[in-house]
Amino acid sequence: MHERAPVVAELQSGSSMMELLVPEITTHALSYLDYPSLCRLSMTNSSMRKAANDDNAWKALYHKDFTVEQDDITPLNGWKAYYAATRAVVNVNEEFYSIIRERSLTAMSRVWLNADYVKCIHSSGEFFTGYDAVMESWQLVFNWAGADVQIRDVRVRVLTDMAWVTMKAYADMEIGLFNVTNLYEFHNGQWYMVHHHYSVMHIG
Repeated sequence: MHERAPVVAELQSGSSMMELLVPEITTHALSYLDYPSLCRLSMTNSSMRKAANDDNAWKALYHKDFTVEQDDITPLNGWKAYYAATRAVVNVNEEFYSIIRERSLTAMSRVWLNADYVKCIHSSGEFFTGYDAVMESWQLVFNWAGADVQIRDVRVRVLTDMAWVTMKAYADMEIGLFNVTNLYEFHNGQWYMVHHHYSVMHIG
């Protein structure tokens, strides 16, 4: 009873049980939360905001949601900012493939950066450079029968204003499997595609 008295006194004074945990245990507990839950927790009070903004918590969440390939890097602005940037790139990459399935040239024109150095290499091997040529190439693609392109094994690497995404893609076994690389640049608060490259995946 005497050993519990300080804990009871702390709880009665308004401190939560989470606030009484040592930092290592708190970080471990927070590692089980997802991105929205961690953000909501940071808005409850000052103690939880401090815990939820801990760099180790965001590093653990990053490795849970994305990849452990970047365990040895030190993000310039911390793991929380790196997680947010990676999430933004993943979202725009997923949007890109949704646009392909929907065959919307208007939406595709908003994903690409309007610049003369953007490049696109389609699964056919055809190469296009410059914004206008790339958009014309997508118009040709969308005039064909649509394909439900699926992507797997997505890997993302983000620098300050540049990011690249590698993945495996397939529509059906007759068309084949492909390794894909997408490059994005950050402009005016948004990630834009600047390079899209398909290459045939040789099996066996």
